[in-house]
Amino acid sequence: MSHTNLEPTKDTKSESDRDARILRQGRKLFIREFEKQLKQLNSLLDTIQSAPAVDELNQFYRIIHTLKGSSPIFGYVRIGKLAEDLVRIWEWTQSLDSKIDEILVPISPVEESTTRSVQILREMNMEYDIGLTEIQMDEQQDPGGGSMLGSLKSRLLLVDDDGVLRSYLTRRLQLDDCVVDEAADVESATKLLRQHTYDLVILDLMMHPQSGYELFEFLKEDPTLKWLPLIVLSGRNDLNDKVRCFHLGADDYVTKPFQYEELAARIYGLLKRTKNFEQLAFRDPLTGVFNRRYFDLQIGMELQRIERYPAPISLVFIDIDFFKKINDTYGHHVGDIVLQGLAHLLQTNLRSTDLLARFGGEEFVIALPNTAMEQAVTTVQEILNKVRANPVAQYEGQTFSITFSGGVAEWQQGMTVAEWVSKADEAMYQAKQQGRNRIMGAVQENETHSNKAAAAPLIQKKSLLIVDDDPILRAILTSHLEHLAITITHAADGEKALDLLLSKKFDACILDGMMPKLDGFSLLEQLQKDSRLSKGDMKVLMLSGKKKEDDVVKGLHMGADDYMTKPFSLVELEARVKKLMNLE
Repeated sequence: MSHTNLEPTKDTKSESDRDARILRQGRKLFIREFEKQLKQLNSLLDTIQSAPAVDELNQFYRIIHTLKGSSPIFGYVRIGKLAEDLVRIWEWTQSLDSKIDEILVPISPVEESTTRSVQILREMNMEYDIGLTEIQMDEQQDPGGGSMLGSLKSRLLLVDDDGVLRSYLTRRLQLDDCVVDEAADVESATKLLRQHTYDLVILDLMMHPQSGYELFEFLKEDPTLKWLPLIVLSGRNDLNDKVRCFHLGADDYVTKPFQYEELAARIYGLLKRTKNFEQLAFRDPLTGVFNRRYFDLQIGMELQRIERYPAPISLVFIDIDFFKKINDTYGHHVGDIVLQGLAHLLQTNLRSTDLLARFGGEEFVIALPNTAMEQAVTTVQEILNKVRANPVAQYEGQTFSITFSGGVAEWQQGMTVAEWVSKADEAMYQAKQQGRNRIMGAVQENETHSNKAAAAPLIQKKSLLIVDDDPILRAILTSHLEHLAITITHAADGEKALDLLLSKKFDACILDGMMPKLDGFSLLEQLQKDSRLSKGDMKVLMLSGKKKEDDVVKGLHMGADDYMTKPFSLVELEARVKKLMNLE
């Protein structure tokens, strides 16, 4: 009997390793050469500014044209794009007669082109710094040899109106495994602070139209943000500014210009102290999730936020079924392992904005911001399904499976925290009474007493089809959209999407324009022609790498409801999907 070996062969692996090694060597050589080319470009630009000559103009053009072609080959797409911008700026020089006298070189385009090029060369210098750092990290060959900041896996908010510096710091921090959100002004920063939970804010002091001091006021007035660590960046080494910032609540003050390594070390020190304090004061030592003390503090702040920015919020009360029997039969050490296993499963299936705490014994409580009761019931039911399907713990070769009962209550205006928790607890008790291993929704104020704690109806989720031949992009889109109340299905090409559309109806489709076998435009054409298919109410968002207006018009003419060109903002894409699917 013959067997098909699906594992990569030794020759294939060695060939792959060799290709990767060659690429690394090529990137290293490119960066070394790029350093020389940058020096040449900066020197030539100085010469051109003072005395423009055809030879120097042609030499400058040759270098940027070379960079435009070679950079993407080694994976430096951003450098290639900057070089392409420079080529476009200096294209006019190629129509000059090489025999003309230097005095005849037109001054006006030289002045305009050099002014625009200064900023681009500044960005190129930062790209060189990034590339050199990547190579140095790669050469260390030690997963733990990077910056200590990388070990904390933190989410940071960077607020600075200098786009170049902001981009540079973002990419350096991302190399240190930080998740970084950017804001160019105070208004954008306040919106992000309302939407996400951050470990630290880096704030430029001198910005327009509002200064960094305006954000201080916002942070100071919000009880959920007043303890958020804050590092100030400033171009002024002024004692009064420093004193004022520290009085307003800044944790550190860094004067520009600064070395990135120093800033990273300061961020690490602040985050480490904050996390150590959090571990000691607010974490349950057995499970690692938040304790009741932290829950009581945080839920009060969350309700204060809702009073200012109204939104639904639901509370889930969970109790492990027959937990006493586990302790009595196998011992408390096994019970502890079961608690750890369930806590881990809960944590990995919740959003970063959700609040999970151990309430005591075998009880856990979860606060779900921006979530109505029906959605909360659906979310917790999906987690319960996963608990049912797989053991949560293992000890000395034996696995342990459990179920839990849960009660869900949505916060109502005027309700105290104690009343809210009691409502969720009561719904959980009803789940126990009805046989355990289930989720119950609490009675709403307008429900009759006879329906008290009846199961909240599960809402029918809307369905989204993602059609793209890029598996990484499919994974990114899924990860970014899966928190919505929708089910997501994938198709790797147009033909597979066609099969799915023949067997199932979808509310919306994200469709790539360029794919093998059957591209997005052809799929739209099929939807129009094939009698078995009907686009019906399905909304289509086209994605394409082409930015030509004709392609946009073509897609919309063939039935697409919206069109985005790559690369695109994930935040904007989510907003468009929510609009198309009426999820607002």
